[in-house]
Amino acid sequence: MAHRLRTVGMEFVDSAPLRLVFAAEVSAPADVVYRALAEDVTGWPAWFTAVTRAAPTDAGAGREVRLRGGVRFRETVLAAEPGERYAYRVDATNAPGLRALLEEWRLTPEGSGTRVRWTFAADGSGPFRLALGLGRAGLGRSFRDAMRRLDARLAGPAQ
Repeated sequence: MAHRLRTVGMEFVDSAPLRLVFAAEVSAPADVVYRALAEDVTGWPAWFTAVTRAAPTDAGAGREVRLRGGVRFRETVLAAEPGERYAYRVDATNAPGLRALLEEWRLTPEGSGTRVRWTFAADGSGPFRLALGLGRAGLGRSFRDAMRRLDARLAGPAQ
């Protein structure tokens, strides 16, 4: 990894200089969605196409993730609340300009399915923040596509 990021806690979800929040609904119940997020980490590339590789580390207390384009993250899981919330902080990355990043996935029952809210809380250099702001629409499309794929995956035959 090129550099270590600033260590932030869960409060960063609300205090980050740049917060992108996306939401979508999936048909599966919250506990099933949670398992796909937190317990089937290696399955992420099957539904989140921006992710090319994901692997748990430290007996599930961390993750290593690779994205399209070669960006890599080493992460620490900060919240693992079955059926409710999954959050992790990026500790190291090769992405330029990034100073701190925390992602939170909130799950809320919605009818017979689940409302998934993804918060991307970040801090970085001016050019990084500008690029991320400009990339918001693309990140939103990537999230919505991921939720459609996850929905289809979870609706398929038992895993």
